[in-house]
Amino acid sequence: MCRLESDSIRAAPAEAGIERIEARFHGIGFDPHRHDTYAIGLTISGVQAFGYRGEKRASLPGQVIVIHPDELHDGGAGTDQGLRYRMIYIQPEHVAQALGGAAAPGLPFVKSPVLSDVRFQQSLAEALEDIDHELGAFKRDGLLAELAACLGRHADNRNLRQGVLDWQALRKCADLLRESCSEQIRMGQLEALAQQDRFTLSRQFRVAFGTSPHRYLVMRRLERVKSALHKGLSLADAAAECGFSDQSHMNRHFKRAFGMAPGHWRCLCTANIS
Repeated sequence: MCRLESDSIRAAPAEAGIERIEARFHGIGFDPHRHDTYAIGLTISGVQAFGYRGEKRASLPGQVIVIHPDELHDGGAGTDQGLRYRMIYIQPEHVAQALGGAAAPGLPFVKSPVLSDVRFQQSLAEALEDIDHELGAFKRDGLLAELAACLGRHADNRNLRQGVLDWQALRKCADLLRESCSEQIRMGQLEALAQQDRFTLSRQFRVAFGTSPHRYLVMRRLERVKSALHKGLSLADAAAECGFSDQSHMNRHFKRAFGMAPGHWRCLCTANIS
């Protein structure tokens, strides 16, 4: 059951390549999970407590949180006061493109997940200030560039993998996985499209997008699941429409990616509307 008086998730209108939410929690908000986007958040009130890379962390109001793609983490309120925060999820390809595209050696890794940086905080607050409306392409592109620059400024550059990435081939593969995510795609299709063997392709794909081709495909399916649930589809219908073999298959992947079952996620979103 949802605690209607306290726990809720408020989602902004979907936009290409980003997702924005405001969440309120008492106690545990998310079980350990990982997603293939950068998660950049701003704690508004309360203490945001979370486990990340084997350590317990805490963010206070005004501090910025940065979670790297595909890193296991959980999250919730660190005190009885409860927690309110806003978060933007940015696909890694947008960060790489903003930092130089084909010239970028890899994704910036920010070693400390909790930052006190006035410029970063101001840019993030602007991106998250009007959660009920779309940013629009003009504002969105400028803010993505600014947030990517903030990530780059705090990155441990020693973790950037050197080497030339075939961005044209990688984008073709990502486009296929995104646009045909409800279909069954085989590695041989990607090899033919990229003109690379599966091992080279897998290595380059992870450097460029922060995860494997298979997980990228699953995450695009899960994005469609969220949209389907917002439209009122049942869990079973959402699973069938979005490329999962059955509802239990979808449930397992959803919880691994978002730290809660899809039914609970929908309940929290409905609680905010109520």
